[in-house]
Amino acid sequence: MPSVPPATPDHPLALLGFAPDAARALRQLGLIAVNVPTDDLTHVMDACRTLKFTGALVHPALEAAVAAAVTPDTAARRAGRVDAVAFSGTAHGVHTLADALGDTLGDSGYALRGASALLLGLEAADLGRGLPLTRLGLSIVGVGAETISDAERVLRDLPAGVRGYALARRDPSVLSFAERCDLIVVTGGPLPAGVLQPYHTLADLTGQASTGSSGATALDLSALPLHRLSHQLAHATGQRFRPDTLAPLLPALH
Repeated sequence: MPSVPPATPDHPLALLGFAPDAARALRQLGLIAVNVPTDDLTHVMDACRTLKFTGALVHPALEAAVAAAVTPDTAARRAGRVDAVAFSGTAHGVHTLADALGDTLGDSGYALRGASALLLGLEAADLGRGLPLTRLGLSIVGVGAETISDAERVLRDLPAGVRGYALARRDPSVLSFAERCDLIVVTGGPLPAGVLQPYHTLADLTGQASTGSSGATALDLSALPLHRLSHQLAHATGQRFRPDTLAPLLPALH
């Protein structure tokens, strides 16, 4: 992670795509944040560097567009998205979901190494949210999308050493594959009936799935946004904030 100076009145933090309340909320951390234009992102990134902003936080709606206007790191390039930028040398972009997921799962005590998982989504775009989990030690991954072609696109981004299988989420083969999995990851759409069994662990990245009466265990991912914001701020400002201290800011940053 590039070393950047703390945000001060002379070196503020840029906000891309956020409501004005976000800048006011960040003052609680002693940060001076400024909402900047978003119509010409390459020009805006150059201007922020010239004006000595420390970095930028990126609203989810602009993550893909900002990725094309900065120099992304490996994780951000794979995701095709950037959620934080540091203006140290080049405009260096990161995508913090993988690190935040790792921290959240570490807090939960769930061991991913060697486990098998089924990722269930609608298309390649939302299934990409689950890809960071595949880099935390999973051995076998099934990807269930609306179409086999979308599932196959996601498989291309699996890390070396992970065995992957493309599935159509409406096909009965999804249930057969799920029977051999430890972890069910939902990135979009409803859970197909009968997928969850008592021996499964559910990781819901949508906030809408439920274990219902299946007897499966749900991972507590409620701290994921806090870990993610902590990583974003560390990259964009050079300052580290404990995730639990950031809870009051979240409503203004969504």
